[in-house]
Amino acid sequence: MTADATVAPAGQTEPPITPISQPLIEKHGIDLIDHGERHGTARQIGMMWSGLVLNVQVVVYGALLVVFGLNWWQCVLAILLGNLTWVLTGLCSLAGPAAGTTTFTINRAAYGHHGNRLLALFNWVMQIGYEVLDLALMSLAAIALFGLAGVTLGTSGTVAVVLVLAVAQSLLPILGHRAITKVLRSLIIPFTALFLVLAWLTASRLEVTTVAPGSLAVFLGGVALAASGSGLGWCPNAADYSRYLPPTVSKKALVGWVFIGGALPQSVLMLLGVAVALVIPAATDPIGGLTSGYPAWFVVPYLVFVVVQMITVNAVDLYSSGVTLQAMGIRVGRWQAVAIDGVICAAVGLLVVLSGSFNAFLGNFLLFMIVWFAPWAGIFIVDYLLRRGHYEPRLLTGGGPGFSYRGLTAQAAGMIAALLWLNTTPSSAHWPPRPAASTSALPPACSSVPSPTSCCPDVSP
Repeated sequence: MTADATVAPAGQTEPPITPISQPLIEKHGIDLIDHGERHGTARQIGMMWSGLVLNVQVVVYGALLVVFGLNWWQCVLAILLGNLTWVLTGLCSLAGPAAGTTTFTINRAAYGHHGNRLLALFNWVMQIGYEVLDLALMSLAAIALFGLAGVTLGTSGTVAVVLVLAVAQSLLPILGHRAITKVLRSLIIPFTALFLVLAWLTASRLEVTTVAPGSLAVFLGGVALAASGSGLGWCPNAADYSRYLPPTVSKKALVGWVFIGGALPQSVLMLLGVAVALVIPAATDPIGGLTSGYPAWFVVPYLVFVVVQMITVNAVDLYSSGVTLQAMGIRVGRWQAVAIDGVICAAVGLLVVLSGSFNAFLGNFLLFMIVWFAPWAGIFIVDYLLRRGHYEPRLLTGGGPGFSYRGLTAQAAGMIAALLWLNTTPSSAHWPPRPAASTSALPPACSSVPSPTSCCPDVSP
């Protein structure tokens, strides 16, 4: 760990940045990145976020707003408001090039070395939750593909699919930051093409009808879901990926590119999700439901893309959960942390797939996680602004105070306020499955797939 990984004090000249060759497997964990290893531009970070949000789960987020009971104009407004939180993601990204390390290592400055561990634990649990969601989704897509080929998988086959995909999703995060960002940027064009086809197939059948708007409580719940599934939900990952940028990167450019790269494609895909849900009420089931109203020639590439998309999205979560595990004080290497998280993700993901509770898990997870990370994001940003982007290395490497009671008190107050506004209870899946969401509406080859998520639970707040 070196002190020159932080921004030079005001009035001093930054040391020259000499690029060095990048190893195939990233060696860094939560240590401070030297200036010579800083590379990339704000635009590249924005494009990384674009590649990340171009996935089917974002479409499902939009469809869930319809299930919540919002009418079409409330859905549009909730999506626009929710995606404004990508500005917060951009602001959280500023700490990365300023400190040269990961989000929850930087977080020690605001909460103290020991106080940070609780917040890091919250984030680690959240990242594991996202990993489970993505693993379940890609597993169900793979099972559906086997069904299209005429192969019906039993329990042992399902377990094998989940385990194989769990291993596959761990490879990219083990390679590290450079590999993840490069792959995500390369997937923008093919994923965009897929969703353009989906939009074309949907537009010809869309009929917008006027229905009564949902209540204010329901609308606010929709805004909370849209925010937690978009920029606000990605704030804890922001500095993990911006830390390799040189400290001289333009702050306005970084915030702007993160907002453009995240908010624009995510807003469009969530609006597409609303349209799909108006055409196909079972669209909140992304495998058995969303595909039920589309031709077979689209279903196969769609399912293949779901698997590829979720592998790359989970690479981001596994990478962040790994370095967060290190920030909690667990003395393991970065790749070892990724392996540990991968095993836990596989075990929990297998339970979700076999239990058939994907949608209930998704709705509850998004709503309840916002309780901690919404106030945390505000505290993290304010701490950066108060420090004017200058972090003392000792605060990040364990030499600072054990607890920062101002940060911890603000966090507790924020969580209590969030809980007071949360008017919901955990939902449970309906069993037997609702007919509208069963796989019987799929093309003939797909209808034989015993999809565990063929139910569409009531996730209304």
